[in-house]
Amino acid sequence: MRTIVPCVAFFLAATAAATAMPALVPRPNALTAVPCAAPLALGRPLAFSADVDPGGFALVTERWTQLGIPAPTRVRAASVPAVTVVAAPTGNGYRLRTGAHGVAIAAASAEGQFDALATLAQLPERQAGRWVLPCVAIDDAPAMRWRIVSDDVSRGPFPTMRYFEERIRGLAGFKINGYSPYMEQVFADPRYPYVAPPAPMTGAELHQLAVYARRFHVTLIPEQQTFAHMHGSLAWESLAPLAELPHGYLLAASDPATYAYLAPLLRAELAAVGRVPFFHLGADEPNDLGRGRTPRTAAVFAGHVQRVAAIVAGAGARPLIWDDAIQRDPSILPLLPRSTVIVTFHYGDEPSFAGYIATVERAGFDQLVAPGANNWNEIFPELDIAYANAARFLAAAKAVRSPHQLGMFETVWHDDGESLYEATWAPVAFAAATAWQRAPVDRATWHRDFAAAFFGSDDPRFAGDLDALAAIRVALRTKPESDPSDYLFWADPFDKRVQARLRSLDLAGVRRRAEGVLAHLMNAVPPLHRNAAGVMALAALRYDVLGRRAQIGGEARDYYDDARAHVAAHEDGLVERGLNVAKYLCWELRDELTMLAPRYARAWDYESRPAGRDRVLVRYAAAEQRAQRYADQLDVAQREDYVRGGTLPTFDEALGLEP
Repeated sequence: MRTIVPCVAFFLAATAAATAMPALVPRPNALTAVPCAAPLALGRPLAFSADVDPGGFALVTERWTQLGIPAPTRVRAASVPAVTVVAAPTGNGYRLRTGAHGVAIAAASAEGQFDALATLAQLPERQAGRWVLPCVAIDDAPAMRWRIVSDDVSRGPFPTMRYFEERIRGLAGFKINGYSPYMEQVFADPRYPYVAPPAPMTGAELHQLAVYARRFHVTLIPEQQTFAHMHGSLAWESLAPLAELPHGYLLAASDPATYAYLAPLLRAELAAVGRVPFFHLGADEPNDLGRGRTPRTAAVFAGHVQRVAAIVAGAGARPLIWDDAIQRDPSILPLLPRSTVIVTFHYGDEPSFAGYIATVERAGFDQLVAPGANNWNEIFPELDIAYANAARFLAAAKAVRSPHQLGMFETVWHDDGESLYEATWAPVAFAAATAWQRAPVDRATWHRDFAAAFFGSDDPRFAGDLDALAAIRVALRTKPESDPSDYLFWADPFDKRVQARLRSLDLAGVRRRAEGVLAHLMNAVPPLHRNAAGVMALAALRYDVLGRRAQIGGEARDYYDDARAHVAAHEDGLVERGLNVAKYLCWELRDELTMLAPRYARAWDYESRPAGRDRVLVRYAAAEQRAQRYADQLDVAQREDYVRGGTLPTFDEALGLEP
């Protein structure tokens, strides 16, 4: 470290009561409450040594000021700070001591000092109406060297620069030290300026992000797809000749023009970020390989990796690739460059992930293991699966105890283009904590600890809200195969196939849980991450609407059928009542969506650029129009079929539903 400042001596009273253990995420590996005369009060600005890590100091300042704690200061060299930093001789962790007179940090590296400050940022707690630092001794170091989050910025949500930076700060606060934006066609390629969406990722922005991330000891690790998932580019006629199948998803490895296209793209991204340890080349799901003009062999796949890996290696970066092709055909492994790092990604609630890890380990390749936030195609992440996936997967990687295990590559995907980044903090933080801690994260206390750390509130209802959202997703699982919650939300409520599956669910119970969350979050404003709390409320509201839409799918049909049962007897009052209620229920379907659409748009605008928003809002508009059309068709059935003809068609006939 640059400067060594003498530690402040702590005079701790042995008779003082031990402080209760604070809720910290990740939980330090050794955390001990120590007796002291009194905890350090934070009623006045706490003075830090002048050479304190600037990113860590910014993290402390941002959090404390939002909590209402006076902003800390940095003192001149001649002054005696309350927070001092010394250089530890070795290690990749830190020591943190707090007492009645100050805070002492010891770390062997700038990253270690930052991690100590990230812990210190979370440490204040309320006692007798004031903010204090409890008296504790912490000795801490990461269980995994690399703790990276992969962020899908290509399938719809594309962050603003403000939100990119906010997300990086938030991840750094949970001791994530790598951030990997996943890119397909979103980088502005000057050769093909029409390929990227409006307001794309420019080289200047990518450079700005890399510099910003380094301030918080986060390495920006770009991922540029180089094989499959390239339809956004190949749909353009000027690039279509590079496709394995017409306007397809896979670049043709047999065409030299593929590499003439990729090389400048990769070099431009590398030039923007500067020297980085890794560059992700994608190469997952090459399902069309062998179906067009290129044979599907181990040599072809490995040959593609060799060519693109050579490009990034020239800039000093190690290539990363996904493992799915390798798991299907391990004979690929001996053909790959030895510098290749395999990213082993599997997202289910599997009993063991050891077999996937062993395939790569036996071949002697370095690897990162990639659990998932299980947020894709979902109103809110499937928390139970995300937690189980991360816990088991990372435990299996730690158990190998091999130098080839480099760490974690947690993934956030947005397959349907509408899931919100702000909904993913709980599963991402769980993965971050699991990768950092040597002991497993305690699932029983996780939501309490996360809510306290993330929202800055000891209100237990925030943890209860997360419990309820997790329980709702479990309650919505259909059999024999569960549907994603976004699919259930957008499904036509009068589709008999969907109705048959939902009929067995406790929809009333789902709605009661969702409304319990709303009862709290519609009024509660946490000190920190208020927008994320708002996105939780939006998820609860969408779950409630999902349940109500499913209920209406049965109720409207029942009211219509009741009206139809009274047609023969010409019981006009009962017929008209049944038809009118069925119509009003269709209006309710419409009105729920008109209420939700602007709320969703505001949540989108908080984090993402406008380009992808209307592709989601068009679904709201289409579903609103469908509901209005159904209501109008019920009017037609009433006025034309019943009033003038004395008959009523079946419900499906009246609404024009498929038989």
